[in-house]
Amino acid sequence: MQASTPQAAPSGPSSASAVSIRGLWKTFGRQAAVADLDLELPAGSFIGLVGPNGAGKTTTLSMVTGLLRPDRGTVLIHGADVWTDPVAVKARIGILPEGLRLFERLSGRELLQYSGRLRGLPGAEVDRRAEELLTVLDLLAAADKLVADYSTGMRKKIGLAAALLHNPDVLFLDEPFEGVDPVSAQTIRGVLKRYAAAGSTVVFSSHVMELVEQLCDWVAVLDAGKVIAQGPLDTVRGERSLHAAFLELIGVREDDGQALGWLGAAAPDGAAAVNGAPANGAAADGASVDGASVDGTER
Repeated sequence: MQASTPQAAPSGPSSASAVSIRGLWKTFGRQAAVADLDLELPAGSFIGLVGPNGAGKTTTLSMVTGLLRPDRGTVLIHGADVWTDPVAVKARIGILPEGLRLFERLSGRELLQYSGRLRGLPGAEVDRRAEELLTVLDLLAAADKLVADYSTGMRKKIGLAAALLHNPDVLFLDEPFEGVDPVSAQTIRGVLKRYAAAGSTVVFSSHVMELVEQLCDWVAVLDAGKVIAQGPLDTVRGERSLHAAFLELIGVREDDGQALGWLGAAAPDGAAAVNGAPANGAAADGASVDGASVDGTER
């Protein structure tokens, strides 16, 4: 069965959409990173944005969350415009961006307290939520250590805690499992599933199809800055795995490396010597290699 093709985008934002993207463009020099992108991301879904490296996933998420200004186009989060009503939008979203930067000289607990107060939450409520997040994310023992001393997995988890602290309607995650060990990844998965099950929306980018298949119920496939397929997971992948459907949609040429016939093969007899030694690796009797004889005696 062929993987599904993109569905026609609706003419206007749907009331069931958490995120509505219309005509989004971003160019860097002459390179269009995102080209006239339209997307309607359904509310209450676990959504995966997938694509090869350079497909425009990070650029799209950066524009959708207000971190990067588009050349043109509109983005609505539950009806609020990201660029004309940024305060309302930022109150409703949480972000775990790629290349996360944190306040290194704060402890994990202090970082959450600062984030909560910055968003106007009462101090007692911040402390309660922070304690619960630290416990669930298995960070309680490291809560009073400086963030500068956290491992990659711990930094991802404290970043996720900060993004969830104000209980946003939509959570945006850019490669949240990159560089994370299996134990931390399992903890993050559990928290995200619980968050989505409560009716909130998760939007995360990845190029790991197996992970998207495990977590998501809705998928958009990006390539060269454009959406080439979107819809429920089962519709996009059809009767195949998402990995197989993705390769078909992207149009990847199958190549088992036959053009690299020299790779991993022993050099044929009579081939040119390298650094003065025969190509087959055998040295002539009494010959020296780098000043030492074959039997190990210094010359």
